[in-house]
Amino acid sequence: MPRRTATMLASTLMLIALLCAGVFIPVPYSEMSPGPTVNTLGDHGGEPVLQISGRKTYAASGHLNMTTVRVTSADYRMNLVEAVYGWLAHDNKVVQHETLYPDGKTEEQSTQENAEEFSQSQESAKVAALKELDVPVKSWVIVSTVVKGSPAEGKLHAGDVIKAVDGTAVKEPADVAKLVTKHKPGQDVRFTIVPAKEQAAAEKEKRTPTKTQDITITTATSDDAGEKRAIVGISAGTDHTFPFTIDIKLADVGGPSAGLMFALGIYDKLTPGSLTGGKFVAGTGTIDDEGKVGPIGGIEMKTVGARAKGAQYFLTPADNCEAAAKDTPEGLTLIKVNTIEDALGALKDLRSGDTADLPRCGT
Repeated sequence: MPRRTATMLASTLMLIALLCAGVFIPVPYSEMSPGPTVNTLGDHGGEPVLQISGRKTYAASGHLNMTTVRVTSADYRMNLVEAVYGWLAHDNKVVQHETLYPDGKTEEQSTQENAEEFSQSQESAKVAALKELDVPVKSWVIVSTVVKGSPAEGKLHAGDVIKAVDGTAVKEPADVAKLVTKHKPGQDVRFTIVPAKEQAAAEKEKRTPTKTQDITITTATSDDAGEKRAIVGISAGTDHTFPFTIDIKLADVGGPSAGLMFALGIYDKLTPGSLTGGKFVAGTGTIDDEGKVGPIGGIEMKTVGARAKGAQYFLTPADNCEAAAKDTPEGLTLIKVNTIEDALGALKDLRSGDTADLPRCGT
């Protein structure tokens, strides 16, 4: 066999071997890509995304789209060829697997965490919107979760209302940790609670809860590195009672990043006129009960997905502006927001056509 032919054959076989190896060699990466965008003012799956009863609502036009990101599952193992393709693709992003699934989280654990964050974001969106409308919302501190095997297991339960710790009234979730950590590990701490069942019954019967309990728990030592502190093994959160019913119907979505857009959608449906002036606005961002907007992951994927759907403007958390502005899709204006008030102010400018002073990312 001529030397040139032999060299070409060897090179071809080596290339085939490398391609085969690339297909079968797993790499520690995952992929993010633009996911669906859904208009919070419209329908999804045959029913309205926002359903409000017990309060007058108004027709809304235009778009206030929440945006999503698709990610490869926790159990999926990307191969080298897929990773290279993802790196070269403009609309995808390849990241370290542990970035999306830290501490070896399983698919089930990640799905459960995302569902909990999505549920909490809906509650905060309702509260933030109603506060902007000066509609009173009743709030109280509850036990959100109880750690398995902790001192609190079997004594406190998710949904219990925490009225006081050691006789000191609790006004917000952070108060619970402050009062518990005043103790040394091994000391007793006394919780005054309204049991979850009593609270649920009182809400159903529209009365003030009457049954409280004092529960004493012996604190344990935290597993944190550095200074050891007293813990009981719970996380505290906030629950609310709304003066009318607000349901958010959106399946197969998780995480907290739709909070801002849900809040704006609720505000729009509860006020006359159109918040967007008929324009196509998309956006993202977490939101807390006070209306503060927080950053999210996958901002580059969300702007691409929004523009592909037809968005002209994108409400962007201030802390995501730098990353989003690096590669903004053509025809999309990024509007920087820190709070729901910022977003409402920007939408007012869009309605009036006065866009010169919009707080844009990158300026």
